[in-house]
Amino acid sequence: MKACIIQPPYSADYEKSEECFELQLSLMDQCDSSMDLIVLPECCDIPSLARTSKQRLDSIHRYNRIILDKAAETARRCSAMVFVNARYDSGNGLINTTYAFDRNGNVAGKYFKQHPTAGEVNMPEADTAYAFTHSEPTVLEMEGLRFGFLTCYDFYFYEAFPTLARQNLDIIIGCSHQRSDTHDALEIITRFLAYHTNTYVVRSSVSMEEASRIGGASMIVAPTGSILAHLYSKVGLACADFDPKEKYYKPAGYGNPPAAHHEYIEIGRRPWKYRPAGSAIVCPDRWMTYPRTCSHRGFHAIAPENSLPAFGAAIAMGADEIEFDIWPTKDGQIVSLHDATLDRVYGTGNVYEHTYEELLRLDFGCKYGEAFKGMKILTFEEILKKFACQTIMNIHVKTVDNTCEYDRAILEKIIALIYKYDCQDHVYFMSGNDNFLRLAKEAAPQIPRCVGGGNDPWGMVERAIKYGCCKIQLFKPYFDQQMIDKAHAHGIRCNVFWSDDPKETVSFLDMGIDTILTNDYNRISQEVSAWKQKN
Repeated sequence: MKACIIQPPYSADYEKSEECFELQLSLMDQCDSSMDLIVLPECCDIPSLARTSKQRLDSIHRYNRIILDKAAETARRCSAMVFVNARYDSGNGLINTTYAFDRNGNVAGKYFKQHPTAGEVNMPEADTAYAFTHSEPTVLEMEGLRFGFLTCYDFYFYEAFPTLARQNLDIIIGCSHQRSDTHDALEIITRFLAYHTNTYVVRSSVSMEEASRIGGASMIVAPTGSILAHLYSKVGLACADFDPKEKYYKPAGYGNPPAAHHEYIEIGRRPWKYRPAGSAIVCPDRWMTYPRTCSHRGFHAIAPENSLPAFGAAIAMGADEIEFDIWPTKDGQIVSLHDATLDRVYGTGNVYEHTYEELLRLDFGCKYGEAFKGMKILTFEEILKKFACQTIMNIHVKTVDNTCEYDRAILEKIIALIYKYDCQDHVYFMSGNDNFLRLAKEAAPQIPRCVGGGNDPWGMVERAIKYGCCKIQLFKPYFDQQMIDKAHAHGIRCNVFWSDDPKETVSFLDMGIDTILTNDYNRISQEVSAWKQKN
């Protein structure tokens, strides 16, 4: 692949806008059919410093349509993918947007700058509302390549780099300005981004005058951190050839196989040391100690089961784990409910026979108590949004019966939600359906699996070994000491469902049970803590 970066001139004098814009267009005219990828800087429709809203709107009015049409024409003429940054009218205001044009000159996707500056947020003409809600990184797939994006201020948020790295990107497009940083600083930032994400970074900026040592620094950087092309403060074009699928894998510590830098880092990540709200983050499942207490369906002794209040109460009291059940609705939404039927919420039929909108019409709290009247059915995403990484989630994936095939599309949606909220190290799937366990191993082998009783509770250990599961969930009275010992001999942890009796809990712990599921979290968790201290 041959990539081209364009670095046009920029002026602090608004009266030079026309001159700067015409030079920008002339640089685009220099592109040719040898190029596969062409990247322009941020704010191509505001080619000089606009100090007022009137100037900005005037510039956008004059240049926005022209630059977008020129980008489309350049893409067609050169048969190249072209990335250009200009304003997009959302209907609620203007958004700082990177447009991706395919080789036919069609808009293949858009990226909205995720970190508008304080100045941008305060611009009366701007729409920045989207920047204040959770979203996944924008990933655009074209020609078998995965593109990610950063725009100017986005480059400074290093804590977002791991999330980009997990997208398995091939190229990161940077339409930028960063007019106050030195060339050295811009090199450090861009090289680290490429190295950390194992991705080629193609960054375009503007020249602040050819003798300037700040701004500019349009560059192409390889995953090794090597700079393949660098314009410093020159006005013009620069190109580099590279294979976007060629990655860099380094020794990941003594005796370990080579890995990408971000993979090496993730192995030992301790986010509670530095992330905002880090004190709420618990150890991942693989590090959390045993024995544990798992709050079954949340702390539903004080709030409706499978509800945010029930989960929140358990987590606030320090629950090692929470357990909940998920079902797909008729229209493919993922909701949390224990029973297949809706009898307990004044509904009829089964949850999977209704659309999500139909379920929203039902009251999921009134049968528990007047204080919870009007509570709506809870989605899996709502649970993740509120509690991701604050506890371990024992996710009971429900099926119509224990022999049915599971819908792979639904499973992939569940997996995507887990990764969306960076919760893959804090969850495990539990199911008694061997078909689901087999499919989950195939679709997401990195997410732990726990075998439930299903149609063969006495064969749980053998089934766990067969499907590569690291846990079993014993169901009383269908287990004995021999099963526990055999599971432990194969490195398999043992949950038990369930115990609300302190004496019974102690007897289970003495047998070697690793996790106690309970409906009475407060009382049983104290018993587990006392047993742990004594032993």
